[in-house]
Amino acid sequence: MNYFLQIWNSKDLRNKILFTFFVLVIARLLGQVSIPGTNLQALQVIFQQNQLLGMFSLLTGGKADNFSIILMGLSPYINASIIIQLLTVVIPSLENLSKEGEQGRRKLNQYTRILTVPIAFLQSYGMIALLNSQSPIPIINNIQAPNVILPIMLTVTAGSLLLMWLGELITEIGIGNGVSLLIFAGIIANIPAVLGQSLALTQQSSEKLVPLVIMILVTLILTVLVILITEAQRQIPIIYAGHGIRGQSANSNLPIRVNQAGMIPIIFAVSLVSFPNLLATFFQHSSSDVLKSIASFLANNFHQNSPIYLIVYFLLIIAFTFFYVSITFNPDQVAEDIQKRGGYIPGIRPGKQTANYLAKVSNRLNLYGGLFIALIAISPMLLDNIFTTMNLGSVPTLISGAGLIIIAGVVLELLRQINAQLVMHDYNKLY
Repeated sequence: MNYFLQIWNSKDLRNKILFTFFVLVIARLLGQVSIPGTNLQALQVIFQQNQLLGMFSLLTGGKADNFSIILMGLSPYINASIIIQLLTVVIPSLENLSKEGEQGRRKLNQYTRILTVPIAFLQSYGMIALLNSQSPIPIINNIQAPNVILPIMLTVTAGSLLLMWLGELITEIGIGNGVSLLIFAGIIANIPAVLGQSLALTQQSSEKLVPLVIMILVTLILTVLVILITEAQRQIPIIYAGHGIRGQSANSNLPIRVNQAGMIPIIFAVSLVSFPNLLATFFQHSSSDVLKSIASFLANNFHQNSPIYLIVYFLLIIAFTFFYVSITFNPDQVAEDIQKRGGYIPGIRPGKQTANYLAKVSNRLNLYGGLFIALIAISPMLLDNIFTTMNLGSVPTLISGAGLIIIAGVVLELLRQINAQLVMHDYNKLY
């Protein structure tokens, strides 16, 4: 209770938290605004049959199950951010910008916003066409007409840009990372509905109570594991010659997290692993027997309960973990920075040997981190398969494995920022 009183007594921190909460409420209200003329009953059938669409919507902070104006969520902005990060490795001018501190970061953010606009516009058509094609009854009538599809595309694009702006407002004026908090709010808002659905199933059949209790216990255990691994890091000792008191050497540490990539590999993997299922939807009504057979194979082998889907999903997460960290962590640059400051790792020569050592440590941690988040991501689906095999029945997963990783990461980062603000508040009172 004293902790909450400290937060409330800090005026700046209190205002930041209230502002963040206000923006999150606005974002959730936007998710309830559906596109006019949408057949919501047909849309609900799609999301009941294809859980991958619901998972993708949750992981991007959108609200696609009611065809809202933010049905794409932050996925265009996330895609634009990833593309800019990739380009900084390829284009020297962007690489130089990334090394210019705050000014360079602001310029790259501006490029990201500009790139988000065309990506959102193109992606809006793909999402609308996909949802409309999966339903036997058109969700939107006469979608081929430009005067019908263009206003919807512009509305959905504007919704994603508005959500991006709200996220940046939270980052600048509120507290925490705005994009992560918007995704976090969407996942949390979905839990009561899933819990209510699970309790309704237990009332219909008492046999559902056992898997529900087991699912809740497993969720709690996985939450603890996610927190431990999210906070886990390897401390690499560094000695800076002549930087201590009276010219003595100063000891420091370079922390490298076990889970360096966070939730990004899961978002990539979900996008790719859901693609075969989407192809099956497009090909199943084809006049070609070959395409129909391909659609049948994909539909039968790329759903959440199939072994092929789980294996591919698992391997993609590990692969994207290495891919993303190879972009965001540059051992040569880190080794060069350490050498410029007169530092070295004990037992390792400065320069190339230090870079090789850091790359080796990073690759090992990537393997452990990738295996961990991959196991967490597929564990609820594996558990559901076990329940089905043992004839215990199944219940909806309260929180997906990816959702657990996002929730733990956002909460821990938020607590760190709140504690830092409290320390600053106490420091200002003293001076």
